[in-house]
Amino acid sequence: MATDIPDGIILGLYERMVATRQFDLKVKELVERGYQILYHSGVGQEAVPVGVCAQLRREDYVVPYHRGWGYMIAKGMDMGRILAELMGRAGGYCKGKAGTHMADFGLGVLGKTGIVGAGLPVAVGAALSAKMRGSGQVAACFFGEGASNTGAFHESLNMASVWRLPAIFVCENNLYDMYTPYLEVTAVANIADRASAYGMPGEAVDGQDVLAVYEAVGRAVARARRGDGPSLLECKTYRWYGHYMADVHHLGGYRSAEEVEAWRARCPIKKLREYGVSKGIPAAEFDRIDERIKAEVEEAERFAVGSPEPDPKVALEDVYA
Repeated sequence: MATDIPDGIILGLYERMVATRQFDLKVKELVERGYQILYHSGVGQEAVPVGVCAQLRREDYVVPYHRGWGYMIAKGMDMGRILAELMGRAGGYCKGKAGTHMADFGLGVLGKTGIVGAGLPVAVGAALSAKMRGSGQVAACFFGEGASNTGAFHESLNMASVWRLPAIFVCENNLYDMYTPYLEVTAVANIADRASAYGMPGEAVDGQDVLAVYEAVGRAVARARRGDGPSLLECKTYRWYGHYMADVHHLGGYRSAEEVEAWRARCPIKKLREYGVSKGIPAAEFDRIDERIKAEVEEAERFAVGSPEPDPKVALEDVYA
């Protein structure tokens, strides 16, 4: 853990990780209660999106991938409207039409894609736009380790490097390509090592340490804003639950209970709280955050459940810009 990060930043990171965790668990609960929501749990991986987005400005671009909603929450999107969109309700960010693939262009959240690795070229386009306009924006793209074996990954990193674009490529390596251990299908142990092929810095960090992520992204953002080009950041992390909805409750035969418990013991939220207390932040500060976030998530549920379903008459609205 870093030693020179102000208490205010530590508490802010803690708050956003708790919000991400509690929101994710609320979605899991709603799925179990029978609500039709496309759900890929990100519980256990909160340090990555929160640590990254804490270094970004409101106008910077974020291209999320399918796991979790930390990118949206950390970028400032409202939990009630996120949940309403996931439930297909009119009060959602895209009026219930996008579901998990929602976007908020005002906050630079460009939306998820259902195709592995397809967000990488989108981030390159956003970074190229920022460079051409001289806006000073950066584009952060999130993807899993499996996406690093797709053509889009290699083409995107090559193009971003050739054009020295302000892009940050963030690999959330949770060790499994769905159900396949990534080392069985990937020729390198560290995805970050692939950066050297494209003439950009590559750094592998502990994805369970939000301060390590925060500091590494700070270096990449500074490089991008200077005009020195893109960076590749690999965050070693782990998802507590299964790949998707039908795999939530069991290990699917591809992970051992011992492995899961070992990673749960490295909970990023617990780790930051313990560090903060050891640094002199009163435990009561963290307790207050826990209680406030719990209330906010319950209010988000009330808003989303109470939001009406879209009128079928609006199905063809918003199709074209």
